[in-house]
Formats: sequence, structure tokens, C-alpha cells
Amino acid sequence: MAEILTNVLAAYVLVTVLSFRYEWITPRYVTVAMIGVIMPNLNRMELLVPEHLLEVMFCLPFTWRPFHTLSGSLVVSICPLLVLPDNRLRVFSLLALGAVSDHVIDFLLINVSRRSPEALWSSSTYYPPSPNLFRSSDRWPAAIEMSVAGVA
Repeated sequence: MAEILTNVLAAYVLVTVLSFRYEWITPRYVTVAMIGVIMPNLNRMELLVPEHLLEVMFCLPFTWRPFHTLSGSLVVSICPLLVLPDNRLRVFSLLALGAVSDHVIDFLLINVSRRSPEALWSSSTYYPPSPNLFRSSDRWPAAIEMSVAGVA
């Protein structure tokens, strides 16, 4: 859970700093970017709704795995179609910024294979080397991010 908190706080800090430069970024748009960070983590819905249950219900093969890729984040970023036309570009750009920041932070996670997660899957089979800075269960990144968010 510390990983999701860290990602959300990182998006908060990033977009808050951007709001100093771009006046149109109001607190509600900061919230949109924070939601964008959560989008790639929709693959964790597996914990609540198992894949095999959905396969049985819809008689179709299903997996939550693509949500945690750049392509899956792009597909989920069609959410701006639900907002007013004059806000769509802003909402899309902030959702995408949040999703990309989630993937960038995930590239820093410790991975047994010493390779980054499969975020590039479906567009590339390349797994870039991971710097292996921290585990997703570590609490110190969340503590640092809370301090930085408090300053922002």
C-alpha cells in the first residue's frame, strides 16, 4: 500500500509544482492527475474480482495484466470523453501525466530479474534494467514523499 500512496503523493507534488507555472491547473486538475496515477494499478482489482470469475461470467478470456502497461494506461485514458469538450484535453493530459509518473516510479522498484516491470508490453518486448532503489512495501519512500508533499 505504501507504493500507491507514494505514487499519488508524487503526482500531487509534480502537478502542484506545475500549477505554479500554468494558471489553468487548479486543485481539481491536481486531483485528476492523482486519479491518473491510480489507473495503471487497476490490475490490483484481481484481488477483489478474480480473472477466472470474469472469464466464467462473460465466456471470454480476460486478464487484468494489461492495465499496468503504457498501452493499458492509454486505453483507460479515454475517460475524458465523460467530461465537457472544453476540458477534455486538459483532463487527458493530466491523466496521462499521472499514469506515466506511476510507470516511472515503478521502474525504480527492486525486481528479482533486475529488469523493470513490463510497462512497455504490447509495444515492445524490451525490459529496461532497473536501478533497484526500493521495494514496493518499503515505508521510507512514502515518508519522504509525505514530507515533500507537505512542503509543496
